[in-house]
Amino acid sequence: MRYRRRLRSRIVISFALFGLGLTALFAAATIYVRTRLEDQLINSTLSREVKNFIDFKRDHTDPNALWQLSLFDARIVRAGRTAIIPFAWQKYENGVYDVEDVGREGMLRPYKLAVLKEPDLWAYLKFDVSTQKLSERQLLVALGTSVFIFGIFSIVVGFWLSARVMSPVTDLARRVRAMSKTGRPEPLKTHFANDEVGQVAAALDDYSTRLTELVERDREFNADVSHELRTPLAVIASTTELLQGSPDLTDKLRERLRRIERAVRQSTELTDALLLLSRRERQAPTDGETTDVARVVEQVVDVQRPHLGNKPVQVRVDIEEPLATAAPSSVVSVALGNLIGNAFKYTQAGEVVVTVGHGRVAVEDTGPGIAPDDAEKLFERGVRGTSAGKGAGLGLAIVRRLCELYGWRVSLAPRPQGGAVATLEFGRTTSY
Repeated sequence: MRYRRRLRSRIVISFALFGLGLTALFAAATIYVRTRLEDQLINSTLSREVKNFIDFKRDHTDPNALWQLSLFDARIVRAGRTAIIPFAWQKYENGVYDVEDVGREGMLRPYKLAVLKEPDLWAYLKFDVSTQKLSERQLLVALGTSVFIFGIFSIVVGFWLSARVMSPVTDLARRVRAMSKTGRPEPLKTHFANDEVGQVAAALDDYSTRLTELVERDREFNADVSHELRTPLAVIASTTELLQGSPDLTDKLRERLRRIERAVRQSTELTDALLLLSRRERQAPTDGETTDVARVVEQVVDVQRPHLGNKPVQVRVDIEEPLATAAPSSVVSVALGNLIGNAFKYTQAGEVVVTVGHGRVAVEDTGPGIAPDDAEKLFERGVRGTSAGKGAGLGLAIVRRLCELYGWRVSLAPRPQGGAVATLEFGRTTSY
């Protein structure tokens, strides 16, 4: 996952880099301009002085004399005579050169050498620039210190400005977090000015209003559907119970009535489970009810058995140990009903084994199986297996949502010897 900086940190870093870069650029420009101008000034002065010096010497009778000026070490000889000229100077032609020489202290001392060679006289002017070099180093240290100080100042100002600039955004984020914790929407627009943050707050208010209305309509619809469905289901259940008490029923009719009774019970349990999901409660309601998982498994197998029809499939229920979970029996029945019902639907021959114990229920079948890459996708809403027949692809999605509500875990995996295995692991369980 890519690391993302906070918006305030981005502002501080941007401001600090801008201030540091601008100060460093100013310091570099200052050093460059100062060095360039000083070098040009010294070179032009040396060129002019060496010319004046050679013109001045033409008026004197001793051209080989060593002349010491206040600022320059001046030497002049007749053309071609280099006896008093240092060997290192003899290679230079007309111009001004930057030269280094070992001084009395044994250290290199920089100086400039101006050379002018005319047909009759050669003149050399030496100008010591060690003082200028020292001042350049001092200026460099001073500017470097200034850049560092301005960098620290930019960071401090950046923190101060970012706090002021980010204050409305921080306030908006705090209010949104508070709303997410309490679950109660509150108007945000009234707390902010009519700027970009205020526009975001207004958009959030509008979205919150529409979402609240949508959720409220959904809850009302679920409550109405629940009320309307319970009445006809109760009528069907009571009528079926009365019909089963008739003494003149044939075995075939009695079996059909039992199937109607199982379907009514299954529909009632599914209605209860869907109502739990529609409430979106943070903690699953149990009302202190504890469900015997093994008993529910036997009921679900009996209810789902019609899916087998006349297929040559053997069903085996292995109760390795008693198991109970803190959840309504209707929820456990819906979750197991989808897993066992799928095994019955897709197994054409062989067996279906339901194992209860060790905090879980495992449903193994000898059907067409599933690909390992598709195991997790089958729990998505509307996704169905390649061998699935008609259906909306909602069963496993409902199971996953119930598991998230109660802290359970459901998984699908291919069976090594063929088929598939579905496992429902319960959270806190109780063994009898």
